[in-house]
Amino acid sequence: MATTATRPNPHPHILVFPYPAQGHMLALLDLTHQLALRGLTITILVTPKNLPVLSPLLSSHPSITPLVFPFPSHHLIPPGVEHVKDLGNSGNLPIMVALGKLHDPLVEWFDSHSEPPVAIVSDFFLGWTQCLAIRLQIPRLTFYSSVAFVGSIFDYIWNNVEKVTSLSEIEFGNLPGSPVFKQEHFPSLFKLYKPSDPDLEMIKDGHVANTKSSGCFINSFEDLEAEYVQWLKTHVGHNRVFSVGPLSLIGPDVSDRGNSGSVSEMNDQVLTWLDRCPDGSVVYVCFGSQKLLRKEQMEALANGLEKSGTRFIWVVKSGTTQQQVEGFGVVPYGFEQRTAGQVAGVMILAWPMEADQFLNARLLVDNIGVAVRVCEGADSVPDSDELGRAIAEVMTESGGMKANAKDLKEKALAAVSHGGSSMKDLDRFVEELGQLGG
Repeated sequence: MATTATRPNPHPHILVFPYPAQGHMLALLDLTHQLALRGLTITILVTPKNLPVLSPLLSSHPSITPLVFPFPSHHLIPPGVEHVKDLGNSGNLPIMVALGKLHDPLVEWFDSHSEPPVAIVSDFFLGWTQCLAIRLQIPRLTFYSSVAFVGSIFDYIWNNVEKVTSLSEIEFGNLPGSPVFKQEHFPSLFKLYKPSDPDLEMIKDGHVANTKSSGCFINSFEDLEAEYVQWLKTHVGHNRVFSVGPLSLIGPDVSDRGNSGSVSEMNDQVLTWLDRCPDGSVVYVCFGSQKLLRKEQMEALANGLEKSGTRFIWVVKSGTTQQQVEGFGVVPYGFEQRTAGQVAGVMILAWPMEADQFLNARLLVDNIGVAVRVCEGADSVPDSDELGRAIAEVMTESGGMKANAKDLKEKALAAVSHGGSSMKDLDRFVEELGQLGG
């Protein structure tokens, strides 16, 4: 990241640009918290409806300033929608395209600023910011909210999009372990790609640009996937690949990020209940902020949890009124009464559906051995008997997989402890950034 520097700046100013999807945004805010703790001056770009999510950061760090731009219009995005959770996975394409319209306003903002940022840290779904950084003659660092394994796969498929889209199955012989994936397991945006579509061309160019940036942050840690982190460093031709995770363990106090009073009260009840449960006895069930399960999927999952006899916590995404009438996101009648006192836990049961979930499942199930694949595909409905048995077996398992999970937990905690590998990479980034001109 070396540039012509007159003197090191003890508090370099950076622009952080998160992508408005839960898993992307919260992880980058956790990273921003750590960078602020290390003395950086930070401007963070958001649109109006996403500003409340910054509250924990802004209250903790006077060095962080929000930069609020109006959300650019797009014909596929209803007025007032500024977050992927309000559109589902199909909303990624229009939101990515819409945010690309901020290029020129950002140039104007930089040009008018008396002390503009000396670097940009932006999400890997905002790859167009690499062109912005080149225009501004400052470094841009790509933020991967996931692991190096996923980042490596994404880089290959988007750089070889025409070849990969013509194949039903592809072997990544250049990666450690030579993983093989079916094309149907790749992200939906990739499967939609057509060279004649200017929006999808923009998405492709952005992903290709990500590994051409000055460096990247990975939400991972050395002991999780050292061989893929090293591969990525070799691939990009430099050492500025910073493994800084698991970021969820080192963020600010986020227990009430934008939550209403009723949600905070529910969180308190859950934590009180968890405190009464034996360690490792609870299953946590969640399909993220974008996925809404169909009626038959909800029923199969509910029946499987009930038959397993284990304690569980099930986070359910609610649909619209019409979707609830059709059974989307609705817990089956009588389920809560029949399972009173049960809740869920520590081991990982993988049901990949879309986005990068198939890639993450491969890493956790096949490579690391800390998860069990119980179903696959957004339209699949698991057999409730088999699901119940799988849950029960995982929760009572005392052999290799549970040992692997416990070992991985300890390594994750060590990585983000004082002197750990992720802490060292955070410090290393700040040291390199400090060499930039003030």
